[in-house]
Amino acid sequence: MLRQLRACLSYALARRLFHWSWWVRQPRGWRWLEGQFARMANLGDVGAQSFYGHILLFRGQGLGARDEGLRLLRLAAHGGDGKAAYQLGVLSLAGDARQAPDARQAARWWTLASAAGHPLATRRLADLYRDGAPGLPADTEAAARLAARAQALGL
Repeated sequence: MLRQLRACLSYALARRLFHWSWWVRQPRGWRWLEGQFARMANLGDVGAQSFYGHILLFRGQGLGARDEGLRLLRLAAHGGDGKAAYQLGVLSLAGDARQAPDARQAARWWTLASAAGHPLATRRLADLYRDGAPGLPADTEAAARLAARAQALGL
C-alpha cells in the first residue's frame, strides 16, 4: 500500500518534470523519469501504460524500445484507452518492415478507440469503411453510421 502510494506520487512528480526541458536533457534526470513511468506502467495503470508506450514508440532507441512501446500501448488499449487504440490502428494500417499493412486490424483497433470516445478514430474508421482497403471490403452502411457518430462527436 505504501509502495503504491509512493509510486503514484513519484509518477505525478515525474509527469510535471517531464515538461521541464532542462530536466529531460539531463541523462540522470531522464533515467529517473523513465524509471517512474516504467514503474507505474508495470503496476497496471492504463494512463501510464499509454503515456510511456507513446514515449517508447516515438522517442525510444532501438527495436526493443519500439516493441515495449507497442506492448504497453496494447495493454492500455485493452484497458480502455482510446489514444492507445487509435495509435495502434494507425500503425496497423501503415505497416512497417516487419509487418504488412493490415486494414482489418486497423479497423479492430479503431473500433476499440471509437467505443472509448475517440472522435478521430471514428472518422478514420468511417473513411476506411467507405473506401475499403486490401482485405477489407467497403461497407457504405457502416461508413454512414460511423460518419454520423463522428459528426455528433464534433468532427
